[in-house]
Amino acid sequence: MPEAADDAVKPEGEGEAPAEAEEKPAEDDEGLPEGEEGVHQSQEITGLFLQHPETTVAITGTDIVFTAKVDSTTLSRKPTIKWLKGKWLDLGSKAGKHMQFKETFDRATKIYTWDMKIIKVVPGDAGAYRCEVTSKDKCDSSAFDISVEGEWDILGTLTTVPLRQDAGEDEGSLDFSALLKATKKKKKPVVDEEKADVWEILKNAQPSEYEKIAFEYGITDLRGLLKRLKKMKTVEPKHSDAFLKRMESAYSVDKGKKIVLQVEVVDPNAQVKWLKNGQEIKSSAKYIIESIGNIRTLTINKCSLADDAAYECVIGEEKSFTEVFVKEPPVTITKLLDDYHVVVGERVEFEVEVSVEGAHVNWMFEDQELSRDSHKYRFKKDGLKHMLIIQEASLDDIGMYWCFTNGGRTKGELEVEEKELEVLQNIADLTVKAEEQAMFKCEVSDEKVTGKWLKDGVEVVPSSHIKLTHIGRIHRLTIDDVKPEDAGDYTFIPDGYALSLSAKLNFLEIKIDYVPRQDPPKIHLDTTGNMVSQNTIIVVAGNKLRLDVEISGEPPPTVVWAKGDTAITAVEGRVRTENRKDLSCFVIEGAEREDEGNYSIIVTNPAGEDKAHLLVKIVDVPDCPENVKCTSVGEDCATMVWEPPKFDGGAPVTGYLMERKKKGSTRWTKLNFDVYEGVTYEAKRMIEGVLYEMRVYAVNGIGMSQPSLNSKPFMPIAATSEPLGLKVHDVTDTTCTLKWLAPEKIGAGGLDGYVIEYCKEGDTEWVVANTELVERQTYTVRNLPTAEKINFRVVAVNIAGRSPPTGLTQPVTIREIVELPKIRLPRYLRQKYIRRVGDKINLTIPFQGKPRPKVQWYKDGEELDSRVASVRNSEVDSILFIRSAERSHSGKYELVLQIENMEARAILEIRIVETPGPPEVVKVTDVWGFNAALEWKPPKDDGNCDITGYTIQKADKKTNEWFTIYEHNRRTNCTASDLIMGNEYMFRVYSENLVGKSEDCCLSKDTAIIPKIGLEYNPPPFKEKDMQSAPKFIQPLLDRSVVAGYSTAISCAVRGYPKPKIRWLRNKIPLDENPRFLMQNNQGVLTLNIRKPSQYDGGKFTCKAINPLGEDVVECTLLVRGMDGEGQGGREVVGEWGVEYRDGETD
Repeated sequence: MPEAADDAVKPEGEGEAPAEAEEKPAEDDEGLPEGEEGVHQSQEITGLFLQHPETTVAITGTDIVFTAKVDSTTLSRKPTIKWLKGKWLDLGSKAGKHMQFKETFDRATKIYTWDMKIIKVVPGDAGAYRCEVTSKDKCDSSAFDISVEGEWDILGTLTTVPLRQDAGEDEGSLDFSALLKATKKKKKPVVDEEKADVWEILKNAQPSEYEKIAFEYGITDLRGLLKRLKKMKTVEPKHSDAFLKRMESAYSVDKGKKIVLQVEVVDPNAQVKWLKNGQEIKSSAKYIIESIGNIRTLTINKCSLADDAAYECVIGEEKSFTEVFVKEPPVTITKLLDDYHVVVGERVEFEVEVSVEGAHVNWMFEDQELSRDSHKYRFKKDGLKHMLIIQEASLDDIGMYWCFTNGGRTKGELEVEEKELEVLQNIADLTVKAEEQAMFKCEVSDEKVTGKWLKDGVEVVPSSHIKLTHIGRIHRLTIDDVKPEDAGDYTFIPDGYALSLSAKLNFLEIKIDYVPRQDPPKIHLDTTGNMVSQNTIIVVAGNKLRLDVEISGEPPPTVVWAKGDTAITAVEGRVRTENRKDLSCFVIEGAEREDEGNYSIIVTNPAGEDKAHLLVKIVDVPDCPENVKCTSVGEDCATMVWEPPKFDGGAPVTGYLMERKKKGSTRWTKLNFDVYEGVTYEAKRMIEGVLYEMRVYAVNGIGMSQPSLNSKPFMPIAATSEPLGLKVHDVTDTTCTLKWLAPEKIGAGGLDGYVIEYCKEGDTEWVVANTELVERQTYTVRNLPTAEKINFRVVAVNIAGRSPPTGLTQPVTIREIVELPKIRLPRYLRQKYIRRVGDKINLTIPFQGKPRPKVQWYKDGEELDSRVASVRNSEVDSILFIRSAERSHSGKYELVLQIENMEARAILEIRIVETPGPPEVVKVTDVWGFNAALEWKPPKDDGNCDITGYTIQKADKKTNEWFTIYEHNRRTNCTASDLIMGNEYMFRVYSENLVGKSEDCCLSKDTAIIPKIGLEYNPPPFKEKDMQSAPKFIQPLLDRSVVAGYSTAISCAVRGYPKPKIRWLRNKIPLDENPRFLMQNNQGVLTLNIRKPSQYDGGKFTCKAINPLGEDVVECTLLVRGMDGEGQGGREVVGEWGVEYRDGETD
């Protein structure tokens, strides 16, 4: 249900109807489109939905929330939801700052609630939406619309709307509720519908005028009005003078991809503007605007969420509008949450890694979404890492924490326990004399902890004689002027902790006795304190043992301490003795297990000797448990067993503490706070498919042992659900074939196979039919008693164990079911089966019948010889196999099935074919003109199939080259036409059948001669063409002007036959022997190369061409410019040379 301010959202049907609508209900009915009279009546709850999202009118910039509720009490699976816009756009990919989605579950009512929140509504959010809920094979859908309006101008309303006379009781004040109600206006005369059609008016009006027109004509159903207008506009599309083809209403593109928006315009020279959310787009590397003919395109490269907007193409006043939706790829979780075990006040930091940087994640505690406005939680992002931080954990924070993305989820458990109090300094035993001061002092880890002092179990009351102080972490008990009655056991107990610190105050009284000069020694041993019997002292390992023994005797006796037979003489070190007058002390600093044993003290003086024996027993924390392992697992649990520690530390083991962690993590989570006495424990609340490790601590009266070695990694895996659809496929006198389907739920443990069990009707003991797991979903149970009624069941097995069994509804009677024999001959065998010689024949003919029928094959009425063909029979088919077919294998084969006196037969005809032999006796029967008639006889061997035709070829005896005259000629005669006169022809014929053309041919014995007719051709005498011609220049020499010192060339072209001789002259002087002039003649192209001409090489150059038929001359002038001293150019020099003719000529 939408949740927003009243001014922001107006669900249809709320508020009062306009006054005019009340007066004219008949016109309301007329204004509604046909079939839509009940458009906004409340939709009746059907299907899965308890509550449907409602159609809403929202104000731009406000927030709206849509809610859907589903009752899951009748559903077998958790329902899933999709929020869609239009027909196809999944809004789940658009979760972010603009759209947020939330899911909650009420365990008491089993109702799921889904919320879709749109933050700061924009006009692009308007449209048709749909909410789809699915659960296994059930599905339901609910449609709703969002309309977006501009912000209301309340001040403008105050200036334009008169106050109602009854609006409010206070005069002079404004009643805003009255302003928001519809005001009565004067009735306008009703316009006759024949004169003015309201729909025609609306079709030609601007959308901003719809509300005004509807009010004038008494139409109150604006939603129905808009729907009818939309249908009318769809039937009669508005003609556009600018666009030939507009953009679609919406486009979708994946994030990071490219999208092309394209329109087709009428005028190829029209200028267009592209707008994004009303702002003009300039061409850039991101936005590429192209214009090709009538096509206008906008290309958006590397689309991001910022490109999710409304786009327009504008030509003058014409617009083409579309929306682009950018879909984000689903964000997956790459690193799961760890479980945490902390004490009160510690910092907790849940960390998760996702696949996309900057992705949006939701944090939940149990079923409640964590708000970022809360001061208790901090949310942090660092690249791919997202963190939930609890600064100071409390007992209220215990529970399961979830992290959700649009592509996955993970959970981590937080356990919080009270902080343990550590003793930094224990109370020490004191021995003081009369009137001295005694002070007991201890230090604990928490300075806020208070406590009380006890003397012999009675609380100590502070007085002037006894003072109690608490400064920081130190607690003191001070006794001034110690008296004999102050001696005793003193204990400090911290408030709120199961802990006590004890020490003893010994009062040393000095007495002066007058005794005889010699007194035998005497040991005055105190048997109180740590002595559990007259001669046994128990010491905790690591603690200090100080045993003060009073000695009497005169003269003072000599004291000797011994362990066993070894005397202890050290006065310094960990184990030592201290002797004073009338007192001997035995001290062990940091007691160890090796210090346990029998000790003795011997005192001697001249008057005698005294002895005392003591047993010192060292107690310690136990060793760690051994062989921790997982024996079984479930969907979210695992059973662990271990062995007790080999050494209990000298005190009985009272129980165990267990911890677990995810493999790869370093954080251990406690599973129990109270000591667990057994050696088998079931750990729960684990995640299926995740590897875990466990370790165990042993606890005795002294303390807790070191942790055991980690167990081997194990994975909580649930057994599969039961197999489905168990049914009987076949039954015989001793067997039963079962078939079934795979379990619906398999889980992370996969499926290893199936176990099939059976028992007789009335029995309770099930017998396993298969020794190994069956992987296929069918199995035949054998060796069953005939005529017995048997129950069957199938169990799926995986690493987690056996699934619940699935069985048949009633027992199966083990008895063969008689079925008539029937041969199911394949369609292609119902007609003649043709194969070539050498082919392999493998025919499978299925049949049915029970019990198994007797199969017999016959060929041409006789029993089939196994040397002719191989036969393999099974319970359901028979196979006829011929490795290499021969002509002799042709014939009729008959398959016969027999069950007792019942019989079934099927006949199939096999024909083995090959190429035919050649035709016989090809002869030329007649020759006339340019034609020859041929005849032949059919071949003796037709290849075991009909002759389909003949191929006829001819050859000229001169060339012996064969040419085909006819192919596939069906008759045994033909006419060869278009033969060449004067040639002699021979013929050959090939026969053809279904296999192909015969390998050999039949050659005609006689030939066809086409005689010549008396026609002679006298060719005219050959007259050789006269090619001689006098020389003629076809390309003259051209005047040239060159610079002295630079090589140059002059060229011309000449023709003539015989080949003319060429002579070059300069100023009428031949150049034959001058080495500075190189003369060339290439196919009549004449070239004179002049190497580095000087100023005197210029002049008139002449080229002569001479042959016996005449001569031709061509001339040109060569100017050679020399460079003057200043470099301003050269002067023209034309040499004067004579001409001399010689007999020698140059070609």
